[in-house]
Amino acid sequence: MTYLIKDIRVVNEGKTLACDVLIKDAIIHKIANNITVKERVTEINGENAFLLPGVIDDQVHFREPGLTHKATIYSESKAAVAGGVTSFMEMPNTVPPVFTQQLLEDKYGIAAATSLANYSFYMGTGNDNIEEVLRTNNKKNDVCGVKVFMGSSTGNLLVDNPLILEKVFGGVELLIATHCEDEATIKRNFERIKKEKGTLEPADHPLIRDEEACFESSFRAVQLAKKYDSRLHILHITTEKELQLFSNMLPLKEKRITAEVCVHHLHFTSDDYTRLGNQIKCNPAIKASYNKQALWKGLLDDRLDVIATDHAPHTWQEKNEPYEKAHAGLPLVQHSLLLMLEYVKQGKITIEKVAEKMSHAVADCFKIDRRGYIREGYYADLVIADTNKSTTVSKENILYKCGWSPLEGVEFGAKVTHTFVNGQLVYGNGQWNESTKGMRMKFVR
Repeated sequence: MTYLIKDIRVVNEGKTLACDVLIKDAIIHKIANNITVKERVTEINGENAFLLPGVIDDQVHFREPGLTHKATIYSESKAAVAGGVTSFMEMPNTVPPVFTQQLLEDKYGIAAATSLANYSFYMGTGNDNIEEVLRTNNKKNDVCGVKVFMGSSTGNLLVDNPLILEKVFGGVELLIATHCEDEATIKRNFERIKKEKGTLEPADHPLIRDEEACFESSFRAVQLAKKYDSRLHILHITTEKELQLFSNMLPLKEKRITAEVCVHHLHFTSDDYTRLGNQIKCNPAIKASYNKQALWKGLLDDRLDVIATDHAPHTWQEKNEPYEKAHAGLPLVQHSLLLMLEYVKQGKITIEKVAEKMSHAVADCFKIDRRGYIREGYYADLVIADTNKSTTVSKENILYKCGWSPLEGVEFGAKVTHTFVNGQLVYGNGQWNESTKGMRMKFVR
């Protein structure tokens, strides 16, 4: 299929320019003014809209296999595409956890058959699978990275053996992505606050999983990465204090230590627990407002390198348990781009910076092959957003299998109208084409 997008504002590499874009097969074929073609073409009027590179979300939990009552790769990839996310990297804490190369490839098989977006999966690390983890070195061009939970997690995904951490940081040649919270600090805080109060509530979450817990673990990860010259990427930074661990002195492509911030930590604060309760319970916790202000500063001055979601759906019943039993995580992948475009309207960030942090920088950080930019010869992963239209989040248009969002009732001043994945118009003005599936992402390392 060939598409010609006419008279659209192309947001790419720090600039916004009005031009035409020709998509042929899976590739961006031409970017120029007044493109004409002799062959049969589907033309799209892009006047008054923006064309952005498809969002690449480097941290999602799509729950398959084993937790498909919450979500599936199909359901969540569809929600992602509706929100302008054309590629995702998914985490290993499924059932069973991805602790072997065979289990890793099994997930790729599910995605190949069902995912509407492009995909990659992290290899999981535990205290007793180091040999399997190191085998991932043989897949430098086929796997996004290795995930290490350096803090509290479910099941046996917590890596708290110092010798194993040394072997991971000393032996893994791929990117190492870490969840950093110090388990001992969390346990001390929990026991102290539980003793003081008896019954805990959602507002206690950022006091239990506090700033020190995050900093201590992130500091340890940075120490190990510097010791071994590892390629470290710390996920979902939440505190002002952690920002001192990161630098903006080097271009992203030259950094060995990078950091991610998630949309919910840029949007919510601890004041929102009163209104939303367990809906915004997540790990690491949403914290006091001065941390949010610092995260925005760190994002805009490039100490924080990429924006992601940590999309983590749970059923409504699981979220409405008493605080101690309520599951941690919230669904966001359908609305992350719209949320950031809302901050563009507010003057908090430019649309060019949104494209950088949600697409360009993710591609550079992970060295993704021919994605994340609007360039001739690159895969046509593209999103059309109309900032003259609006989107109201409601149960009727939420595509997550869990069926809810902490953003329900919010009206965004933009609308995702078209999403192309590998040159296919998968989503266009509310219509779906699911005849082709996304591709396994490749990496140039």
